[in-house]
Amino acid sequence: MTPMPAAAPTDLNLTTEKMEKVAFILKTTAHPTRIAIVQLLAAHESLSVTDISEKLSVEQSLLSHHLTGMKLKGILSSSREGKNIFYSLKMREVVDVIQCLAGCTFL
Repeated sequence: MTPMPAAAPTDLNLTTEKMEKVAFILKTTAHPTRIAIVQLLAAHESLSVTDISEKLSVEQSLLSHHLTGMKLKGILSSSREGKNIFYSLKMREVVDVIQCLAGCTFL
């Protein structure tokens, strides 16, 4: 079997700061439910936990776990209106990173 040639090195023009930010975003969103939450909130200004749960068909308790973690990491923000908590994207760059990944030819 002939070994495959190594890919040509590509200058991605990533500074240390960019690499750290991308790594942070990837670590924080590294779950299908979290990616679905980002995708949903990218299309809506804000949604309640109930709305997100219904649209993603995910139990509210599991969803709350993901939402709380993403809020603590600064990806999401929340506001309370009565008994409802509404979430929105705080770090819009997350959408850019996910869109870049979605455009990969190997996916």
